[in-house]
Amino acid sequence: MRVLMVEDEVRLADTVRRGLAAEGFNVEVVHDGVEGLWRARENAYDVIVLDIMLPGLNGYKVCEQLRAAGVWTPVLMLTAKDGEYDQADAFDLGADDYLTKPFSFIVLVARLRALIRRGAPERPAVLAAGDLSLDPARRRVERGGQELSLTPREFGLLEFLLRHRGDVVSKTEILEGVWDAHYDGDPNVVEVYIGYLRRKIDLPFGRRAIETVRGVGYRLAHDGG
Repeated sequence: MRVLMVEDEVRLADTVRRGLAAEGFNVEVVHDGVEGLWRARENAYDVIVLDIMLPGLNGYKVCEQLRAAGVWTPVLMLTAKDGEYDQADAFDLGADDYLTKPFSFIVLVARLRALIRRGAPERPAVLAAGDLSLDPARRRVERGGQELSLTPREFGLLEFLLRHRGDVVSKTEILEGVWDAHYDGDPNVVEVYIGYLRRKIDLPFGRRAIETVRGVGYRLAHDGG
């Protein structure tokens, strides 16, 4: 069981390395994000233990760039950052698990074994409608080969529409799927974001991919308009 540990606290890294070695893991340790990214891209590991606050390149960027490069080795974030938004960011960027410092070594070992049993996840499929494509893993949207810049909410809305392309979806379904099942704000926010999307994916290209079905909801054309 080969492990890459990217941790800039040298004493902690050495302690964990020795402990994992005693449990039968083969552990490589590096102390900065740039080296960690290079090792993870060039070598095969069963799991990566990744700190967030690293010199050179932080753990968020390391994880994001690994996923963008198609490296799907399971990543466990091991960090002192314990905020819920810190954890959400880590998972959004492709982390598979998150453990905060100080931590139980027994729990660390159990989580690493679980990630190794699970193995690397399959790369999410690219969603497409005609020449409009969305890559969930790389967080990339293209129209006719041209990359488009979308906000996180616009990206989530387009992903939802692509997953239901050809089907009419209501405002309620969109709110539950893109915002939150308990969202209690103005439902017209959906119209606002549909407008934002149209100005980015349709109008510059002379397309009409997103159709308004009056009184019902919206539909993204199968062929991308």
